[in-house]
Amino acid sequence: MLDKRPNPDALLKQIITEDSQKKIGKLKVFFGYAAGVGKTFAMLDAAHTAKKEGIDVVAGYIEPHTRPETLALLEGLEMLKPLNVVHKGITLKEFNLDDAIKRNPELILVDELAHTNAEDCRHRKRYQDIEELLKAGINVYTTVNVQHLESLNDIVASITGVIVRERIPDSVFDRADQVELVDIEPDDLIERLNKGKIYKEKQAKKALDHFFTRENLGALREIAMRRTADRLNKVVEKIKPVLIVGSIL
Repeated sequence: MLDKRPNPDALLKQIITEDSQKKIGKLKVFFGYAAGVGKTFAMLDAAHTAKKEGIDVVAGYIEPHTRPETLALLEGLEMLKPLNVVHKGITLKEFNLDDAIKRNPELILVDELAHTNAEDCRHRKRYQDIEELLKAGINVYTTVNVQHLESLNDIVASITGVIVRERIPDSVFDRADQVELVDIEPDDLIERLNKGKIYKEKQAKKALDHFFTRENLGALREIAMRRTADRLNKVVEKIKPVLIVGSIL
């Protein structure tokens, strides 16, 4: 009797061919529980590693309020000029999506996934810009904090008393090809805040009295860890049928 089982090598070749034909970019999210934990620093550090490996890397948009130690990591990276958008007499600097697609790097860095764009931009939200980049076959590194996930908005508000307006659908986060949890002890984060490494003195004092309390940070950190673990479990459940088929073959 002839063996009619699929050839594993042929199946793998088919999958690789289909993936290459789709040319969908990969998304990596640097995930944290609060401002100042080091998301952008970690993203830029990873970008330098990628560049050393011969990957064509471009910094598409890095938030200008980023800390000096982090901004130093921009040295040696190609940077796109921001898009200047005039709104009510004020010039806003936004991510230049059209220039990014025209440049077509292998990897682009786009800070602040949950950012709301100026009204004259093509997309209302930055995550929509990133979705267009991925469809164009460009890999993306981005950053986001736990309080910006739609499903966690209510629980974060109940803990911190702060309602976060800029949010992303959980589906955007869960579809990421990779999520790296950027973690730091709450006491170390508070020390960074006290040393002026996150906000200026007046803003730092206000943050310490409200959002950046030790209790709030500890709770947000736990939520971020649980959400990362939850996403990993979903990924495992998704690939389990493939693993089972592979073991049968």
